[in-house]
Amino acid sequence: MSDYRRIRYEVRDRIAEITMIREPVNAIDMALAKEVVHAYGRVREDPEVRGVILTSGCRQAFSAGMDLKMIRGKSGLDLRNFLEVLYFGMHDAQYRLGKPSIAAVNGPARAAGVTLAVSCDMIVAADDIDISYPEIDVGVIPAMHYVHLPRQIGRHKAFELLFTGNKISAKDAEAHGLVNYAVPRDQVMDKARELALNLAAKSPVVMRIGRDSFMRANDNEYRRTIEYVVDTICHIIDTDDAQEGLEAFVEKRQPDWS
Repeated sequence: MSDYRRIRYEVRDRIAEITMIREPVNAIDMALAKEVVHAYGRVREDPEVRGVILTSGCRQAFSAGMDLKMIRGKSGLDLRNFLEVLYFGMHDAQYRLGKPSIAAVNGPARAAGVTLAVSCDMIVAADDIDISYPEIDVGVIPAMHYVHLPRQIGRHKAFELLFTGNKISAKDAEAHGLVNYAVPRDQVMDKARELALNLAAKSPVVMRIGRDSFMRANDNEYRRTIEYVVDTICHIIDTDDAQEGLEAFVEKRQPDWS
């Protein structure tokens, strides 16, 4: 699958750069998710590549999240097929990558778009953007982030963001440890490349073995917990309120919760 349509894949200075290019906002459909996962596989298998940066080529966003039109009117099983790629496929690709990964978040990130970013080892974000988990407003849940976010910023702040849908600025995200650096937008890729080149200068053998050990030490039943929350969101998508929320979003109106 080297003939990509949703991403660009380039290697410069031993660093692979995966640039998402699904205009206008990198809404994540099955094809985009599969191409990103496949590109991570290329990174792992290429001995000349020492690290990877994931970023956006769309001016409006890093990623606005899942393409909700894709699951509108669909069943929990349909959603599960997608999450098998976005959650499990992405997790497995990152877990086995053996090389450092950096998300260069050069535009707002929403919902599953945040998933793409936090799956990486480090995050550099533009200091004028924000991050949010708005799923609650359309009658679904940000399932993976139930597992990830409390570990990153604490239970109470995580609950606020996940259950209000409120935004958190990149600067506040940096202060809470959710991103590594918040820098001016025109410096995001430069900072990400600087970090990547620093890591690329280390022993690739020690990096692979050490990163594998780091991933195992910090897994803490992560995969099993993700599987549990995927079951939850797949049940939710079959409810009347979830379908009403998706319909209302597509039709640009307020939902009429039952």
